[in-house]
Amino acid sequence: MAEKFDVTVIGGGPAGYVCAIRLSQLGLKTACIESRGSLGGTCLNIGCIPSKSLLNMSESFHKAKNFSNIGIETGEIKLNLEKMMSNKESSVATLTKGVEFLFKKNKVTYIKGVGSFNEKNEILVKNDKSEIKIKTDKTIISTGSEPLSLPGIDFDEKKILSSTGALNISKLPKKMVVVGGGYIGLEMGSVWSRLGTEVHVIEYLDHITPGLDKEISNEFMKILKKQNIKFELNTKVEKITKNEQGVIIETSNKGSKNKIEADVVLISVGRKPYTDKLNLEKMGVNLDKKGKIKVNKNFETNVKNIYAIGDVIDGPMLAHKAEEEGIAVAELIAGQSGHVNYDVIPGVIYTSPEVAYVGKNEEELKEKKINYKVGKFPFMANSRAKAINEPEGFVKILAESTSDKVLGVHIIGPHAGEMIAEMSIAMEFGASSEDIARTCHAHPTFSEAIKEAALSVDKRQIHS
Repeated sequence: MAEKFDVTVIGGGPAGYVCAIRLSQLGLKTACIESRGSLGGTCLNIGCIPSKSLLNMSESFHKAKNFSNIGIETGEIKLNLEKMMSNKESSVATLTKGVEFLFKKNKVTYIKGVGSFNEKNEILVKNDKSEIKIKTDKTIISTGSEPLSLPGIDFDEKKILSSTGALNISKLPKKMVVVGGGYIGLEMGSVWSRLGTEVHVIEYLDHITPGLDKEISNEFMKILKKQNIKFELNTKVEKITKNEQGVIIETSNKGSKNKIEADVVLISVGRKPYTDKLNLEKMGVNLDKKGKIKVNKNFETNVKNIYAIGDVIDGPMLAHKAEEEGIAVAELIAGQSGHVNYDVIPGVIYTSPEVAYVGKNEEELKEKKINYKVGKFPFMANSRAKAINEPEGFVKILAESTSDKVLGVHIIGPHAGEMIAEMSIAMEFGASSEDIARTCHAHPTFSEAIKEAALSVDKRQIHS
């Protein structure tokens, strides 16, 4: 007889595993089905964690090569790419095993295999060794997303790479072309550029990082150009072919044709929800035009007791957004009042310097005809940033003209990804720029730039 669960979660990524743990904490008998063979989803296995490991190590390598500039004399700095990759894999393995431990601690049943709907309340799970059926009162879909390619171009993960392949290059490429100027492409491009690869970024639009505040985006590209990353904007990739040496990328720009030869090409043009093999058509679950699962405010699909969270539904494809949805839907199912404040979900680009934001950007405020004030403060005038030779970038605060309520914060600079948390909390509690300006910040710290930017909203900053 099939085992029976109160709730079954299909997908063990940030949305799914967090949701499963919270469900179990709330007293519901919970199963989590994961096909990958290890928990943590794209984020932990082939996304956030391994990429940040490589970003950190490549930045350390780059800094070590320039130690003599700050009075630290060393011998020849050499790259051991095999050891670097091994270190990355070790970090991933430790964290995925950690999630397994959390499942055991919280009494979540972990089932390895591909889950699909056999019936509304019956899930079929297949793996290499067996096939089982489980009964469930409610099901939560959290199967995540996968990389998009260009029409007619397939990933081989050797010469034509997705983000997964870019995390597993075994030999340092002399030249890499990145198709797409978004977060993932720029992070991966930064890794390989710092390790010694010539990196070219091709972007279809007239600016990089679509959706980011334009002023931040422009400053970001200036800084990346100083780091020897080359950009071709307003450029369309027409064709990619492979040869013995690598790849040839054919492009067009306002009628002008061009060819670029490289060892590898990273296609980073977005991601799509992964809902294959779930048998959603049989269940009658509605999808939108982009293939995302439609849900109501309680994350329930049009089919009662089938829910969806994370990358498979609308919204930014961010691990922390997915985690918030996982906790919210678990609490709603348990009869509590879970919710997600989508207006205060931060985003971070983990390059050097980092870029972070929360709330609205200037373009969005102008489009909505909202009157606002702007406060800015450069890290060039921040004592901590100057002391450690990381003076690039600035903090930008947008506040509503009449109420002074903070509507958006955008940071490009050192440790921006950590500093944005302060402003996320401030916005969650409806803070004004005056509230931030009158909060004492320790000296010398990078976060003083936030205080000064808040003071700048009313043109009374002290240090610039």
